[in-house]
Amino acid sequence: MTNPLDAWVQELANALGVDASAIDRSLLLDVARDAAHAVARPAAPLTTFLVGLAAGRNGGSRDAIVAAAGVAQRLAAPRDPQGRPAS
Repeated sequence: MTNPLDAWVQELANALGVDASAIDRSLLLDVARDAAHAVARPAAPLTTFLVGLAAGRNGGSRDAIVAAAGVAQRLAAPRDPQGRPAS
């Protein structure tokens, strides 16, 4: 039986004309989790969208995704309880 999340990613990637093999699902879910917990819950989809946009502008390769995700995770990490960058 196919995992529903894997099936969804493949279906959406095909519909969008994106290479599903370039997607690092675990990394993107980690980025979403970090943004949701460190900034605010609504930051998760916005952050992953911006990571994808940045990666696409930089060639859309797996390396571009990893680099953009790293930037997002570094920015989200040092936050105070109100979601502001920690001093």
